[in-house]
Amino acid sequence: MRLWSLHPSYLDSIGLIALWREGLLARKVLLGQTKGYIHHPQLIRFRETENPIQTIDAYLKAVHDESVRRGYNFDLSKISPCECHHPTLLPLPDKQLEYEFHHLLNKLKKRSPHQYSLLQQTTSILSHPLFQVMPGDICSWEKYD
Repeated sequence: MRLWSLHPSYLDSIGLIALWREGLLARKVLLGQTKGYIHHPQLIRFRETENPIQTIDAYLKAVHDESVRRGYNFDLSKISPCECHHPTLLPLPDKQLEYEFHHLLNKLKKRSPHQYSLLQQTTSILSHPLFQVMPGDICSWEKYD
């Protein structure tokens, strides 16, 4: 399970579809509707919020928005309607954002050479709209090599 901190627009079609599915799985985990993934480190930052379901739904809404921009048909009824006000932004260390960007580039090098070449030109990395980037190291929950 990878719940990217990157803006969903960076993902290729395979990545965006996987993010939607994995986000919905994460939502089920947070609702206590699964037996697996209950201790998955990617869920820590959602669990630490005041309302994890509202937070994951806000996360998924941004993924849905990107799917609409691309002409996909993700089922918005799978999440709760998001509040009109903006959710509290979650802190995101800049080194985590950079790590994920390079992790994505490595995936795209083989899977989607065209997307890889487009992202190679990126000078400023955008985060998913749910996050506020601030100085800091890679998150302790990240599994990296």
